[in-house]
Amino acid sequence: MYERISIDPHVCHGQACVKGTRIPVHQMVRMLANGDTVEELLAEYPSLEREDVFACLDYAAALAEEQVTPFQTLAVAA
Repeated sequence: MYERISIDPHVCHGQACVKGTRIPVHQMVRMLANGDTVEELLAEYPSLEREDVFACLDYAAALAEEQVTPFQTLAVAA
């Protein structure tokens, strides 16, 4: 399903990484969340391709979609 993401118990303690690297998905997503651009990530990690960065985002989105957290409605006294 994710051609560019791998999970290997012998690499980065089994964390999801960009395939063929030791670059964890969470690191890519966190760097983007902190304001780094895709171009900056590609310059900092020359082994990455643009599609790798987008695969990290897609993987993270799929994880967030799978988790269902019920919200309780709070009754407010009027």
